[in-house]
Amino acid sequence: MFGAKLTLGQSMQYIPGLAGVPATESKISFIDGQKGLLTYRGYDIQELAEYSSFEETTLLLLFGDLPTADELSRFDSLLRNNRRIKYNIRQIMQNLPSTTHPMHMLQVVVASLASFYPSTEYMKGASENQDYINSVTVKIIAHMGTLVANWEHVRNGYDPIEPRKDLNYAENFLYMLNGEEPDKDWARLLDAILILHAEHTINASTFTTMVTGSTLANPCSVIASAIASLSGPLHGGANQKVIEMLDEIGEPENARAYIEKRLAKKQVIWGMGHREYKTKDPRASILQKLSTEILAKKDGAGELSKAFETAKEVEKICAELLGHKGVYPNVDFYSGILYKEMGFDPGLFTPIFAVARSAGWMAHWREQLQNNKIFRPTQVYTGSGKSCYIPVEKRGQGDHEFL
Repeated sequence: MFGAKLTLGQSMQYIPGLAGVPATESKISFIDGQKGLLTYRGYDIQELAEYSSFEETTLLLLFGDLPTADELSRFDSLLRNNRRIKYNIRQIMQNLPSTTHPMHMLQVVVASLASFYPSTEYMKGASENQDYINSVTVKIIAHMGTLVANWEHVRNGYDPIEPRKDLNYAENFLYMLNGEEPDKDWARLLDAILILHAEHTINASTFTTMVTGSTLANPCSVIASAIASLSGPLHGGANQKVIEMLDEIGEPENARAYIEKRLAKKQVIWGMGHREYKTKDPRASILQKLSTEILAKKDGAGELSKAFETAKEVEKICAELLGHKGVYPNVDFYSGILYKEMGFDPGLFTPIFAVARSAGWMAHWREQLQNNKIFRPTQVYTGSGKSCYIPVEKRGQGDHEFL
């Protein structure tokens, strides 16, 4: 149906949000929303979260196979050696207002990377310059964590903490945020979170990546456009909204009245439901299991916050009131809670999502280039028919109050 050309007189069906419309063919990831299944290159996300690492999963997404020990070691070394950012990039960050949201900073600074990693020699398309493709892939993924961590210090008036080469991606990110030796439990949990957020088929930001990439724009501009898409509260911004919601609820005993009131007003319950899943988001189930294990240990040390107890009550009530509609917690619900438990500022929640998703974005960018055709969809026109131009002095009183 969607591949057929329309002849004169045929009508087109408009599908809001392109829901269910195939926009590409991809080998990168797969979702079965009825069964609650998510795979990366055929590998179940549960196995990857339990046994893999963010670095290994990134290689899997980029090249399609689990790497050998030597391949993983070389890729990990490349990431570690490309974490530092140029002084000029840091200056750009320092010239931004301290009130700039981290996602807006990330969009600006990642776009500016195009000045340092130009792609003019690559603009012919296809895979004519594989060395450049591989190099910029590593640089963008390696830089993302550094940029997010650096901004947390710069916007608060401090010098950034330099990355360390002796730590893995998750450990180094935690170190750059607070300058302390990373807690092994939190690092393991963050590594799993990065894996779970690394890819999720053709969502809004990934589609943005493909559309921008199809023009053969510089890959830094491609990822900057994806970051802009991810920043919206209906996409990546939902995890920050979850914490704001939990803060509004306060005590667990307030949850039912709060949820019932929002449902009566047809308002969103942040972190609940997913467009693709008719059962519980498999990533949420994995995070729930990992967090229960790790937070039980932290709880024994007196480190568990009341927000987690409130969240569990919210999930229980939503299962009772919304479960029959197939509305269950999604990955944003648990990731937001866990970020709070780890002490992250809420403004960091979505940028961390972007750090992880950079792996999937780069995989889709590379896949798009292999058989590239610029995106040019059509529309269903609903405007006026033929109109005659009227001189301005004869138009009378206007109806629009935009000045």
